[in-house]
Amino acid sequence: MAEGRDSAVVAMAVLCLLMVALQCEVAQATTYVVGDESGWTGEVGGWAEGKDFKADDVLGPFPGFEIGDEKFITPRLVSACSEFKNMAYARQLFDQIPDPNFAPWNAIIKGYIGNEMYMDVMILFGRMVNSFVKPNYFTIPMVLKSCVKLSALRDGEKVHCFVLKVGFMSNPFVGTTLIDMYSVNGMVSYAYKVFSEIKLRNVVTWTSMICAYISCGDINCARQLFDLTPERDIVMWNIMVTGYIQCGDMGEARKLFDVMPNQDLMSWNTLLNGYANNGDMEGCKKLFDEMPEKNFFSWNGLINGYAHNNQFIEVIDTFKMMLNESNVQPNDATFVSVLSACSKLGALELGKWVHLYAVNNGYKDNKYVGNSLIDMYAKCGVITSAVDVFMGMSKKDLISWNTVINGLAMHGHGPDALRIFDEMKNSKQKPDGVTFIGVICACSHMGLVKDGFKYFNSMVDEYSIIPKIEHYGCMVDLLSRAGLIEEAVEFVNKMPIKPDNVIWTNLLGASRTYKNIKVAELCLQHLIELEPDNPSNYVMLSNIYGDAKRWGDLARSKVAMRNTGAKKLPGCSLIEVDDGVVEFYAFDERHLKTKEIYSALKSLVKVLKDTKYVYELMEHQ
Repeated sequence: MAEGRDSAVVAMAVLCLLMVALQCEVAQATTYVVGDESGWTGEVGGWAEGKDFKADDVLGPFPGFEIGDEKFITPRLVSACSEFKNMAYARQLFDQIPDPNFAPWNAIIKGYIGNEMYMDVMILFGRMVNSFVKPNYFTIPMVLKSCVKLSALRDGEKVHCFVLKVGFMSNPFVGTTLIDMYSVNGMVSYAYKVFSEIKLRNVVTWTSMICAYISCGDINCARQLFDLTPERDIVMWNIMVTGYIQCGDMGEARKLFDVMPNQDLMSWNTLLNGYANNGDMEGCKKLFDEMPEKNFFSWNGLINGYAHNNQFIEVIDTFKMMLNESNVQPNDATFVSVLSACSKLGALELGKWVHLYAVNNGYKDNKYVGNSLIDMYAKCGVITSAVDVFMGMSKKDLISWNTVINGLAMHGHGPDALRIFDEMKNSKQKPDGVTFIGVICACSHMGLVKDGFKYFNSMVDEYSIIPKIEHYGCMVDLLSRAGLIEEAVEFVNKMPIKPDNVIWTNLLGASRTYKNIKVAELCLQHLIELEPDNPSNYVMLSNIYGDAKRWGDLARSKVAMRNTGAKKLPGCSLIEVDDGVVEFYAFDERHLKTKEIYSALKSLVKVLKDTKYVYELMEHQ
């Protein structure tokens, strides 16, 4: 008994040493000494630095360790290696086990799964079968998962045949994995056939089949199966509610939620996000107020819902309510939504306050918050602060580089944008399509037509990025800003993508700048086809006719605009007042202090008249 106990203790010590060596990535040969109560010491060294070793080298010297015991110890060593991403060591250990049973096979397969080496799983499983080692109920699900990850349905069907041959279909764990495999590939009828062949179905099996119907959009069959289920847990209830949410039926989702027993916080949050995702923010806020308790998922669900539905003032108001009326602390997802709202509203002062709050609460080095701060400062016009945040980030990702490059380009800092683009390439960060939008935009502001075409071509030739409509739009803007109107039209005609309204609007604006009436009329023809109800296009052409003193064409353009019946949307302004954002339309009378506002406006107009200041607004009244 003592000898067996000592062997187990020593074996576990070796396991711990292996894990330490792998975790610390020992660069030099290190000798570890392990002692037990009897004074015995053994050395484990050399292999930590990557030298070849055998299981016997490690396990052989231990007293009480007998031939054959490695079959029990080695699976743990293999698992330790795979946990620290050292599958080469794991495989070396595995290959030295004589006639391994299913335990080492499962350990090495699990390691490959954990390291996303799914092809190795398939190869190893084939070797396992050819070695006449019978897998168990844990082996098959891992192999089927690999088939799903590799989109290898045919191989999955072969594994299914093997399951039938060895008699594993009665196992609900194996059957559930087969259901998932067929449902992911859209073969719900095959999934149901598997489901019907499982004799002992548990709640996971029923849930998996319900998910299969929901994933293929058959909510009716999912509900029928749900009603037949002998046992339902909270996960199944939530999945069924989510099914109704995904198909946009919030009425049925709410009915099912109301009869759900033992509603937990996840259930409330699921329905809350459902209202938000379906654009019903009134229902979302009503449910939020009904919630017996709220966590940061609840608050983020409401805040993100407002953000995704472009209700940015409500984002700010909810964030303030979160800080003032709850004990829930905002996290990085909260800050991202709030800073995005600040950038949309131009609420610079509030954005600065959120920046300070985030830094003081431990989010200084959070790259998601950092990226949102760069975007907020850039869109609020403080590009220097955006660059400062970028330079202060210890970890930058693709979004960080793209945001600062596009921000600099948008503000006309072309040389700085191109300099940072060079730094990006030197840092081995691969650019994407968004990067080149900023780079070409920078060239556009600087009038660098040749450089713009060079970057456009390198995007395709060097990085294999297929240009999208946004890239072609940037190229048209590049030519238009440089006054190359005819070349821009020729570029548009050669585009492999049909030009959109943004491209024709850019050309129309450039036509006014360079007084090219012929191209302006061409642009209007295309814009009328794309957006016939937009009166702004007629206004732009009317201004071009007015600049050219072609009064007859100007009159006809205004008549054509009147005949469309479309009305130009009133101008809108947003200002920050008392840590809040107020929205005003032209001739707006919705504000509670309308009288005081218009009284102050009249006083200002009177002062302007008294000083004989010719104010542009007065000329149009």
